[in-house]
Amino acid sequence: MRRRMTDETIKEGREQVPPPGAKSEKSVVRQYAEAVIIAVILALVIRSFVIQAFKIPSGSMLQTLQIGDHILVNKFLYWFTGVQQGDIIVFKFPQDEGRDFIKRVVALPGEKVEVRGKQVYVNDNPLTEPYTVHLDPVLLDNPGSSRDNFGPVMVPPGQLFMMGDNRDYSMDSRFWGFLDMKKIKGKAFIIYWSWDHERFRPRWDRIGMLVR
Repeated sequence: MRRRMTDETIKEGREQVPPPGAKSEKSVVRQYAEAVIIAVILALVIRSFVIQAFKIPSGSMLQTLQIGDHILVNKFLYWFTGVQQGDIIVFKFPQDEGRDFIKRVVALPGEKVEVRGKQVYVNDNPLTEPYTVHLDPVLLDNPGSSRDNFGPVMVPPGQLFMMGDNRDYSMDSRFWGFLDMKKIKGKAFIIYWSWDHERFRPRWDRIGMLVR
């Protein structure tokens, strides 16, 4: 009797063992959960330290960047190289760090910058800027305006002088001062999507364009 009970117990136990290669429902759920957690962690790391996506909400960088352009920003480039004149960067707005701004670097630390009659001068040399636009033909030369005539000023150490490419309609260093380089988030490098809100359609010709 004892022998029979033992055999039946062993037999029943063997029948409950899953066949080779089979996975329990709990194991499958756990694997999916681990995969999701790892994916979320990787996404957070990439967003924080590698690449981040931004959307252009205003026309201050026309014609280089259009309203509705979606861009990718390299967040680690400046770990290995310095900021260059002409770089288009995303940064925390100095007057409200909860907002992100995007502008072009016009002058670097230690450089002299001046605007005379809408022409930018760096170290007393006129800056060649084929990417800029001036949509307002009026020249503002009254003392209270710094849009078309500004400076000269010296850029302090660790600071940058920033301007939008749409010079007549850009809130930039002419109005809020220098940018602390510690506020830089990264350099814009490609347009991965662009949506024309006025025509309600994608701008296919802009997708994949490098930001320069």
